[in-house]
Amino acid sequence: MNVIGDLFAAQPLVALFITIALGYVVGKIHVGSFTLGGVAGTLLVGVVIGQIGITIDPGIKTIFFALFIFAVGFQGGPQFFHALNRRSLNQLVSAFVMCVAGLGTVLVGAWVFGLDRGLAAGLASGGLTQSAIIGTAGDAIGKLGLSPDVTKTMQTNVAVGYAITYIFGSLGPIILVTWFLPALKRWDIRAEAVKLAATMSGGHTELDPGTFNAVRPIVTRFFTLDKARGSSGKTALEVDASLSDAAVEAVVRGGATIPLTDKTILQDRDLVALSGRAEAMTRAGELLGEESPAPDGFRLVEEAREVILTNKALTSRPISEIRKHVNVGLSHGVYLTNAKRMGIDLPLLDNLELHRGDELHFVGRPADLGRVQSKIGYIISAAARTDYVFFGIGMTAGLLIGLITLTLWGVPIAIGSGGGCLIAGLMCGWLRSVHPRYAALPLGASNFLRDFGLAAFVGIVGITAGPQALVAIQQHGITLFLLGVAVTLIPTIFTFFFSYYVLRIRNPIEALACVAGGRSANPAFAALLEKAGNSTPVVSFTVTYAVANVFLTLWGPVIVGLVTKNAAA
Repeated sequence: MNVIGDLFAAQPLVALFITIALGYVVGKIHVGSFTLGGVAGTLLVGVVIGQIGITIDPGIKTIFFALFIFAVGFQGGPQFFHALNRRSLNQLVSAFVMCVAGLGTVLVGAWVFGLDRGLAAGLASGGLTQSAIIGTAGDAIGKLGLSPDVTKTMQTNVAVGYAITYIFGSLGPIILVTWFLPALKRWDIRAEAVKLAATMSGGHTELDPGTFNAVRPIVTRFFTLDKARGSSGKTALEVDASLSDAAVEAVVRGGATIPLTDKTILQDRDLVALSGRAEAMTRAGELLGEESPAPDGFRLVEEAREVILTNKALTSRPISEIRKHVNVGLSHGVYLTNAKRMGIDLPLLDNLELHRGDELHFVGRPADLGRVQSKIGYIISAAARTDYVFFGIGMTAGLLIGLITLTLWGVPIAIGSGGGCLIAGLMCGWLRSVHPRYAALPLGASNFLRDFGLAAFVGIVGITAGPQALVAIQQHGITLFLLGVAVTLIPTIFTFFFSYYVLRIRNPIEALACVAGGRSANPAFAALLEKAGNSTPVVSFTVTYAVANVFLTLWGPVIVGLVTKNAAA
């Protein structure tokens, strides 16, 4: 043990990386369908390793948390600002009510049971499953001007409160969203999800779990033009207009491929290559002629391209409406095959509203895709390199904003570097969504900053907490656990009924998704998706999740400011 202690003392970063590795191993252990998760696992392993007594420069913890929280803000920025509109007002209010109810429950519990600032913030972090509160609260505690011993004790208590309350904080919403609330309202989640998907798709049926459509969505087939079918003498664009979901991609005449333009006139016995949705090919045979095999060695090169939506004219409009108003000449040969929002697949249904910042996946010929792309936004591959100019400016602005102190009801509240970098990240993410030339931070890079930044920060918190954590657990363990149950259940149940009866969010899937998103409960959302068997909960979840991520993170310094009791040195 002395050898390990000497090694960690000589190079404390070795302890940090071992903590992260072992923490994520522990986080992957399954107990039924529940997993602790890498963040909580890292914190617990850090507390154990910290018993040796390891000193890590606090500046390292600060920079890792700043990187994490900036990435969170950057990724959520477009959806957060999009949520601030009339169309999603009810869901926005639902998320805000959840956050305020959670804050209120924490403050009441802290007052009744005499919790100090650190324990109260830890209760909020674990009970509301918002790991970022550990950082924003710890940062705020450090700015109170208290003695180093008191400051360290309360920062340790934040981690202790989180560790004790996090497990039920993750498990409780799963039980509520997938069993208790549906049973109370007598809802069949799968049946309601199928019903909602049919409504959004204009009546198309939803496939059952375990089944899939064996027909590829976009196919290419060849037809020999028959003058009797009526398409001979028409231009390629006129044929496209008749087919709707298919387009002429090539014409072989006399054994040779001829140049193809929108004005190319088709002739009897031409061999026409047609690309489009499989269901459109029956209609194509009726208009063109008999289906024929492809010529030997014939190649038709197409491309899959991912585009970020930035065009204001296309945002907040359903897909069916956009299709109806798009010019045939513009949409020729281009097919939307998938859409994502905040990295989550969206149901590609007729009533799905597209938002600025959505990731749209298209298939088509490069020339056709280039024509359409300029009307939609920018290619993701164009953002393959981080814009370090704006990244540096954003981080600088965030740290400067963190120096600001606000007064709330006469109580000074420091925003802290965490809150400042969150605001800066939100602004940079929004700027990127509306001006794609600036502030590029690729998804892979932002995911790494977010995940590794949080893992390293939590690992350091656990390691530095050390022996003090065990003392706090012995003193407050049962009380904190029961308070954590209350913080998890009370705001969730209250907000559900408030949203259902006052905000009139009556659709079962949307109501449950708002509950999961309003408390940033990713495990509950994953469980809801599994029960639903489709992606219909995604839209409501993304709106409320983006809002909750911001407000719950900001509750750290608010709790530190409003709770006045300090821990004993």
